[in-house]
Amino acid sequence: MNDVTAAARESVWDYPRPPRVERDTRRLTVAVGAQVVADTRAGLRVLETSHPPAFYLPVEDVRTEFLRPGAGRSHCEWKGAASYWHVVVGDLVIPRAAWSYEEPREAYAALRGRLAFYPSLVRCTVDDEVVTAQEGDFYGGWITSGIEGPFKGGPGTWGW
Repeated sequence: MNDVTAAARESVWDYPRPPRVERDTRRLTVAVGAQVVADTRAGLRVLETSHPPAFYLPVEDVRTEFLRPGAGRSHCEWKGAASYWHVVVGDLVIPRAAWSYEEPREAYAALRGRLAFYPSLVRCTVDDEVVTAQEGDFYGGWITSGIEGPFKGGPGTWGW
């Protein structure tokens, strides 16, 4: 865990609702074993009350040969309809390890052409710090040492 001063820490309870999208130039990586699937310094993060940030990486910085369309869709009241992607590395298939918004609502148009990954399913880092996954199987927040909760997603938090 990185040493983060109290002044540099962020509380997810200070994040807005509806969510805000902001640029993030830290190095973001996604890997499966030793295989790097994505590597960028052109990320966007979505900040929403009670959630650790979800990071969206530009498709040009994702090795799309490791992606296959996944089944199903979900709907976000703010961003619109999400599509899912399997990550396939060799014989390993990780179902629905990533998602994207092909046609996001206008306020979230910056997410078009980007992919977000579940750190519960693949190894994600922010400036070489390994991310901890947000609890639950629906949210894809990336928890780093600079982010404070409590976080929505675990047992008993759906009503927050």
